[in-house]
Amino acid sequence: MKLRLMLAFASTLFCVAAQAGEVTVAVAANFTAPMQKIAKAFEQDTGHKAQLAFGATGKFYAQIKNGAPFAVLLAADDETPARLEKEGFAVAGTRFTYATGRLALWSKQPNMVDDKGEVLRSQSFEKLGIHKIAMADPKLAPYGAAAMEVIKTLGVQANVMPKLVQGDSIGQTYQFVSTENAQLGFVALSQISVDGRITQGSAWVVPQSMHTPLKQGAVLLNAGKDNAAAHALLKYLKGDTAKAIITRYGYAL
Repeated sequence: MKLRLMLAFASTLFCVAAQAGEVTVAVAANFTAPMQKIAKAFEQDTGHKAQLAFGATGKFYAQIKNGAPFAVLLAADDETPARLEKEGFAVAGTRFTYATGRLALWSKQPNMVDDKGEVLRSQSFEKLGIHKIAMADPKLAPYGAAAMEVIKTLGVQANVMPKLVQGDSIGQTYQFVSTENAQLGFVALSQISVDGRITQGSAWVVPQSMHTPLKQGAVLLNAGKDNAAAHALLKYLKGDTAKAIITRYGYAL
């Protein structure tokens, strides 16, 4: 009886291994931390492995159009997946919003940023030790476009623009601020908080009314049309395990 159970268990493991696949995923940089955790849980639960590449949504769009073999795109907006679907680079009917992001103004210094972002109106940045203010390139990164909207809404272009440095992605923007090469920066809330708490420094969580909603779209790309792991990942992102991880990092569903 014991031998029979062992053989049945081994057979099950063999079937899972035989069915397990791999999916290459282009992931918006803001979603780095939660996606790393989701990928680990996905592999444990399904046997499928997700190979992750992180970067700016605009760059991924160009790479996909030029033949990059990504099977799934997790964008920082919902426009890019819709465009790829319309242009024939993604599978029709597979697009959905997997998260809605939040933008934050952040400093590594504990008392630098107030809870209303009034620091951006300062007439003496140098006295505050602020020499550079970082944001992602608005042409490549939706979070950068949102940051530019906030700057214009606040009417602080004259203050901020001379100090501005741009990262290729929100990931690079975070690096500028975390290394204090920039003393302030617009980053994704998910990069600086867990369970609703800012992990370091000081931050202003930007009201969503101040910029276009950061709805983030997922889509199955043509390279993943016949990839079981790609289909499984998109299904997994809609499940309770993934949703719990996503909300933990400050995203709305």
